[in-house]
Amino acid sequence: QVQLVESGGGSVQVGDSLRLSCAASGRTLSTYVMAWFRQAPGKDREFMAGIVWSTGSTKYADSIKGRFTISRDNAENTVYLLLNNLKPEDTALYYCAAEYNFYMRASAAAYTYWGQGTQVTVSS
Repeated sequence: QVQLVESGGGSVQVGDSLRLSCAASGRTLSTYVMAWFRQAPGKDREFMAGIVWSTGSTKYADSIKGRFTISRDNAENTVYLLLNNLKPEDTALYYCAAEYNFYMRASAAAYTYWGQGTQVTVSS
């Protein structure tokens, strides 16, 4: 079992930045893929970024490439998502997810463990 707890969301203005954190516990993450998804009201859960814990290899959705950065801290067992130049369309509930795998997948169905989500609201 892996427990995930997200934090760092908030209400910001257009152009601001936020750093989301996902603290993991319960397992060593060396054999896991970690990912961030978001879900806006009335929309499907959407892949944002992922990282293979053991190699640091990353993958991003085209819609946010260049604005969002995923990273990990081995010592803290935490994965981060830095959100820069935020836009109103980035408003959503952001979720952290984990899967026992070495291969990155962008489908929410591929992930077993999920956090409770952290809300990001961007106002113009």
